[in-house]
Amino acid sequence: MSVRLGWYILRNRLHGRKRFPLVTMLEPLEMCNLACIGCGRIREYRSVLDKMMPVEEALAAVEDAGAPIVSIAGGEPTIHPQIDEIINTLVERKYFVYCCTNALLLERMLTKIPPSKYFCWVVHMDGMEEKHDESVARAGVFKKAVDGIELAVSRGYRVCTNTTVFKNSDVEDLHEMFRYVSDLGVEGSMISPGYDFEDAPDRDLFLSRKESRRIFQKLLAPEKTAGMKFYNNPLYLNFLQGEREYQCTAWSNPTYTVMGWRKPCYPLADEHTDDVNQLYDAILWEQQYGVGRDPRCGNCMMHCGFESATIFQAVGTPRDWVTLIKSGAAHKGGITAG
Repeated sequence: MSVRLGWYILRNRLHGRKRFPLVTMLEPLEMCNLACIGCGRIREYRSVLDKMMPVEEALAAVEDAGAPIVSIAGGEPTIHPQIDEIINTLVERKYFVYCCTNALLLERMLTKIPPSKYFCWVVHMDGMEEKHDESVARAGVFKKAVDGIELAVSRGYRVCTNTTVFKNSDVEDLHEMFRYVSDLGVEGSMISPGYDFEDAPDRDLFLSRKESRRIFQKLLAPEKTAGMKFYNNPLYLNFLQGEREYQCTAWSNPTYTVMGWRKPCYPLADEHTDDVNQLYDAILWEQQYGVGRDPRCGNCMMHCGFESATIFQAVGTPRDWVTLIKSGAAHKGGITAG
């Protein structure tokens, strides 16, 4: 995947494209079987929670975007009655597919979606049992997620975890959780600060940029990370700790929902459009959105906007590109959502 993504970037640059997608973010529904305290999606899309994206529409959106990687989120994707058809078709077409899930329905999905090097489950984990169940507002979810991870790994699936860091996150608890899931056999843990979604029920949870850097300096301190496997690339981890600066490149992760493409990006939907090319408009990213342009972007450090930025900047910086290649992580920029 690293080689394929590298060639994909090179081809687009040779054709003179300044903005193009690395990852298609696909949300085939917004319904969820949890109501996590830091999530605004089910509240933002409350009027269309019963809407399910047709298979052909989902596949057409992925083809239209053209990115080699697809991240499927929502909502809870495994609720979609035809999610197996969507995933299996994308895998057959040799897209690299990451399906984000809370794992409540994971066991039954394993009978419908076979293991593949092109496919990976991404299980939401925000801490050990007490902290995770508090985050998702339901007891027993941590145990269900662990059971799902163990079962999927035992059956040969690729599995990662995805952790959102909030103001009330416990660094020591997260350290324990990262070691724990590494021992379960996951490929790695993806981490990102939460975004201050306008419709989230508790907006006091979200970190300022200064607070994010402070907590990630503790979380990623070298003397504390033994036995942990992180899936994010090292340049993005440096950024989270305040060691690097990047401008947002959220246009590289176009998000398709049951209402169309979110414009301008995954966190913000000032409108929806049927034309993905509108998301690459220079006016949006040179005048309207990004750090220093829109106050809503000021504290954002999400991987959908900034891990991809590390990839694009590294293409023109040999030392950074070598860092990505050596880490084996050049393909990981901006894979996950939420």
